[in-house]
Amino acid sequence: MRRASGEADMVRIIDGRKIAEEIQNELRRRVEGLKEKGVIPRLATILVGEDPAALSYLRRIQKSFEAVGIAVEVLRLSENIAQEDLEKKIAEINQNPKIHGILLQMPLPKHIDVTEASKTIDPSKDIDCINPLNMGLFLLGSPRFIPCTPSAVCEIMRRSGYELEGKEVVVVGAAGRVGRLITLLLIRNGATVTACDIFTRDLARHTREAEILVSAVGKPRLITADMVKEGVVVIDVGVSRIEDPKRPGKFKLVGDVDFDAVKEKADAITPVPGGVGPVTTAMLISNMVKATEMLEGTCT
Repeated sequence: MRRASGEADMVRIIDGRKIAEEIQNELRRRVEGLKEKGVIPRLATILVGEDPAALSYLRRIQKSFEAVGIAVEVLRLSENIAQEDLEKKIAEINQNPKIHGILLQMPLPKHIDVTEASKTIDPSKDIDCINPLNMGLFLLGSPRFIPCTPSAVCEIMRRSGYELEGKEVVVVGAAGRVGRLITLLLIRNGATVTACDIFTRDLARHTREAEILVSAVGKPRLITADMVKEGVVVIDVGVSRIEDPKRPGKFKLVGDVDFDAVKEKADAITPVPGGVGPVTTAMLISNMVKATEMLEGTCT
C-alpha cells in the first residue's frame, strides 16, 4: 500500500517518539489552559509490590506526565496487601477532588483479583479504561475513554497519512485483550479486518493479503518477510525481551516482526522500541487531560 503523496519508493520507519512528542505538545497547551483556570491535573498511580517492570514503567509514566505539566502522586503498597485494603485505598482516592486520574499499575500480585479491583476505580477517573463499565461503553460504541494501545495504533496511522477506511487489515493476536480491542477500533474506523492468532491455520496466507498488518502477540519475530506482501504497512505492537546475541548476558527489546527482513518489503513499519509504545503513553496522557476537563466542567 503506497501512500498517495508520491514519496520515494523506500521503507518509511515510523517514528513513534516524534508522533508522541507532537501529541504531548498539543496536550501541554490544554494543560496550560486548565492551569489558567486554577486547575492542576493530578494523577494518582498505585503500585502494589516491587515488580521491576512495573517500577520501570512507572518511572517512564511519571516523567512523561510531568513533562506535560501533570502532577503525579505515587502510592506504593505492600505486595501482601489484602484485596479489601487495596479496594479501600482506591475508594479513598476516588473521593479526593484534587485527583483527576487513577492508574493501577500492572501486574498485580496473584492473590489480587484484578477485575474486582478495577471495578472499584471511579469510571470518571479510570484513564486506563480498565473499569468494566468503561470497557462496556467502549464496546457499545459510546466510550468515555478509548483504551490507549488501540488508540495509539489508529493515531499512528492517521498522523502518518495512512487511511484506514476501506483497507484490508489483518490483526495477529486478535484473541488477546489488546488485539481484540485493536480489531474493534479498526473496524469502527472503516477498515475491513481479518482477525487471526498464532493458532490460525496457514497464518501466512492471511497476512500476505494485508494492506495493513498489525501484530499484538508478544512472540519474538513471529512475522517474517515471506509472510507479507510488497508495500504493506506494518504496526508492531508486540514487545518481547530476549538475550542480545551481540552482547552475551545482556537483553534487548524486540517486536513480533522480524524488523530487518520485513522492512525490505514494507512501505512503512514501526520499530520496537520507539514505535507504538511512546504513542500509547501519549494516549494515556490524552485520557488524563480529558478526565480532568470532564471532572472540572471545562470540556468544549
